[in-house]
Amino acid sequence: MTRSALAAGALALSLFTTGCVAGTSTQSAAAPADDQPFEGQVEFWTINLKKNYSDYITGLIGQYQKEHPKVTIKWVDVPGAESATKLLAAVASGEVPDAVNVTSVELGRFVPSLEPLDAYFGQAELADFQPNLVDPLRLDGKLYAVPWYNGGAPVAMYRKSVVSKAGFDDKAPPTSFAEALALADKVYDKTKINGTNSIADHTTLRYHGVPLLSEDKKKAAFNTPEALAVLETYKKSYDKHGIAPGAISKDVRNMPQTLENGQLAFIPSANAAQLLNVQKNAPDVYEDLVVTEPVKMSSGNYLLLAQQAFAIPKASAHKKAAAEFIKFFTNGVNQLAFCKIVPIYPSTVSSTKDPFFTEAAGDDPMAVARQVIVKGLPKLEYSPLGTNKDAELAEYLNEEVRAFLQGSKSAEEALDAAEKRWNDALA
Repeated sequence: MTRSALAAGALALSLFTTGCVAGTSTQSAAAPADDQPFEGQVEFWTINLKKNYSDYITGLIGQYQKEHPKVTIKWVDVPGAESATKLLAAVASGEVPDAVNVTSVELGRFVPSLEPLDAYFGQAELADFQPNLVDPLRLDGKLYAVPWYNGGAPVAMYRKSVVSKAGFDDKAPPTSFAEALALADKVYDKTKINGTNSIADHTTLRYHGVPLLSEDKKKAAFNTPEALAVLETYKKSYDKHGIAPGAISKDVRNMPQTLENGQLAFIPSANAAQLLNVQKNAPDVYEDLVVTEPVKMSSGNYLLLAQQAFAIPKASAHKKAAAEFIKFFTNGVNQLAFCKIVPIYPSTVSSTKDPFFTEAAGDDPMAVARQVIVKGLPKLEYSPLGTNKDAELAEYLNEEVRAFLQGSKSAEEALDAAEKRWNDALA
């Protein structure tokens, strides 16, 4: 699923209609003096991690509290579907966490309620972070979040026992979505198993070289003959069942047809973290997987959809203490430890120099995924739309594409409607 990533977080977008957050405080609580050690509780939030990574996080909390015996860390883990609404409610009430896990896609809409971090994270504190991951978290010259983890370069996952019946060669996997759709159609024709869940959404349009926004970011730019042709290509595959019928589901975390339930043959571009779900929920399928390089953008590169980051709300009374905990939580050693649990990619340069990445070997899907990720890093592009409504705009376009695939609109009508919704939102 090209739209799904542990790094992206799948937030409840419909509750936001503007780029500002109601109840935002314009006052910033004063940070404690440098010579006054903090004593008290720091509350921090993560998104959908407690179920699988509780031991890792509680271990870090225990270590930090041991090193700072007068500090208590309160961890709150928020389900992905509730993270935006919960943070919105917290900001409106003034009862905010001190450090909050946000996705880069949602950062823009929360900026009015976040504290600029430049006073807490200087050049030395940011030195180990990859600059191309830090820079997109700056708005109007101010740093509003610190990068944590991301999906790294994408990977492709194929069920060998299924795709082999359609002539798949793991030494020459599809290099474009056009080739992937052709394989998907052939897979269904030969096996009656749906090929893939990929649809012509905002992500795949970018892979096809279709620009989404005008250069000034004030108008939609995707309503073009090129985009029309892309949509028509995906519709043909959808009608042939190469694309699974459930691919139009709005809940990308719970698709009806998946690798885990045996109703899908492959994912041409995926976050490697999805391997963990397959390994846990369908070990037989995991053993059947071959991991390869994913499809590429028309530029020959890969697109990083989002990254997870930490921010500090303006209304926090413990900003300096929150910043100190974020520095510890996101340091290179702790990010590397997280990467050893789940196939994600760190935002710290030092982590990538560990043998875990540089000497990854073997044919286990996760080991292969690490090799693919490291090899693909030079080709990784992280270029968000850059508006304060990125997630909202993406969903507008995806809704219209789903309507087109279902047959309730023509491709022209879908693109026209999406263009109008974008322009209205950006006006």
